[in-house]
Amino acid sequence: MLNAGKAIKVSIYLSDGATYQGVPVYSSILDFLFFRGVAGATVFKGVAGFGADHHMHSANLVEISDRLPIKIEFIETREKVDDLLGKLEVLAGSGLIEMQETTVAKPAQVSKPKMPVLPAHLKIEGKAQMMRIYLSEEDRWKDKPLHEALVAALRANDIAGVTVYRGILGYGAHRRIHKDKPLLSSHHGSIMLSAIDTADKLRAFLPLVDQMVEEGLVVFSDVDIIKYAYRALDVEPGAAAAEQRSVSESKQVRP
Repeated sequence: MLNAGKAIKVSIYLSDGATYQGVPVYSSILDFLFFRGVAGATVFKGVAGFGADHHMHSANLVEISDRLPIKIEFIETREKVDDLLGKLEVLAGSGLIEMQETTVAKPAQVSKPKMPVLPAHLKIEGKAQMMRIYLSEEDRWKDKPLHEALVAALRANDIAGVTVYRGILGYGAHRRIHKDKPLLSSHHGSIMLSAIDTADKLRAFLPLVDQMVEEGLVVFSDVDIIKYAYRALDVEPGAAAAEQRSVSESKQVRP
């Protein structure tokens, strides 16, 4: 965080058409400054100007030039600038880098969010089960594609989440090869549904699967859940631990 006091203002002058390893130089420099923790940077694009080659560049409604001047400007501490300067010289290439001593009278502050801040990054782990259902794309349930009907049934039974995958190549019990043909609508491909929730909830759903699936394969597997989430500021310190203890009952998990 930049504090009030002495600092250095750095200005980097480039051509809009300049590239570094196939990427616009200004974009490469901006990414470098961002990921190196610079307090802030701004890219300015000129409408006319000339550089060391003394060629005049301008833009108008008839012709939009890609050789217009670009300026990147940022303010940082002397120590930070010295640390960045070597790489900036490489990125700028034939461009000009200017440094001026300046004084930060009032540093910028992070805007107050309208919604609660989510600062705590939580990693929640636990045990659950995965149910996979293998079907044919042509299978139906009450005049509706079976996989769509199963998704609706899983949602209605409050299963945490399900994803439908379409096979591009494979075979099943009939030993018939099924291959996805982009130019043809075969409707004979393989479909797999993958759902994750607690073992009790998935086992309770199984009787409905028995009714809906006339021919297919259902597989259960034990899985380890690793869930990444954020905790709002107003959550009590013990809430995270409580959530971790009850992760097996979480309804936000996705396969």
